[in-house]
Amino acid sequence: PLSAEAAEQVEIQVKYAGYIDKQLDQVEKMMRMEQKRIPDRLDYDAISGLAIEAKQKLNQVRPLSIGQASRISGVNPSDISILLVYIEQGQYALTAE
Repeated sequence: PLSAEAAEQVEIQVKYAGYIDKQLDQVEKMMRMEQKRIPDRLDYDAISGLAIEAKQKLNQVRPLSIGQASRISGVNPSDISILLVYIEQGQYALTAE
């Protein structure tokens, strides 16, 4: 027989298993996103759909990864999604040196 404390722990684990799994999936996604590299000299101005403020901030900071870009003030989650899709397509414009 389980003690009342052990039974409560089992109940909590069963009750919150779905939430915990979702959270673990989010952590894994964030870790992958953190490491996704942004090509050097990426021309942010050529990316349609990015907010003007995001273009300005990304051009100013020149982040090395999506994770870094996601932490820039003025760059919102929809800008990050657009940037990811643009990079994944593999045909992107680069700025001249």
